[in-house]
Amino acid sequence: QVQLVESGGGLVQPGGSLRLSCAASDGRLFGTHAMGWYRQAPGKLRELVAVITPGGTTNYAHSVKGRFTISRDNAKNTVYLQMNSVKSEDTAVYYCNAKRVVFSTQLGDYWGQGTQVTVSS
Repeated sequence: QVQLVESGGGLVQPGGSLRLSCAASDGRLFGTHAMGWYRQAPGKLRELVAVITPGGTTNYAHSVKGRFTISRDNAKNTVYLQMNSVKSEDTAVYYCNAKRVVFSTQLGDYWGQGTQVTVSS
């Protein structure tokens, strides 16, 4: 069973920075699954924040583009989300996700337990 463990969340002031980490139990995951960061704020639906494909292509939600960066360290089996210039609207529980889709069929979908990010003065 694939396990994903998020860390790095906490309290940060507006305009500050934070780096989230997602440690995977199996590094081979990165070669077959897209790795993504999602977030869910109180009273809102879960939304995709950033994703990195096995080939290294990245995509971001418009609301975080230019401020957040998703990256990957294959040697450490870890995916990161660098959060810069954070805003109060970024407050949410952030989840790491691994997803594999082949010929429009979902073959794998794994989630971490989440890490809380609170942006406040």
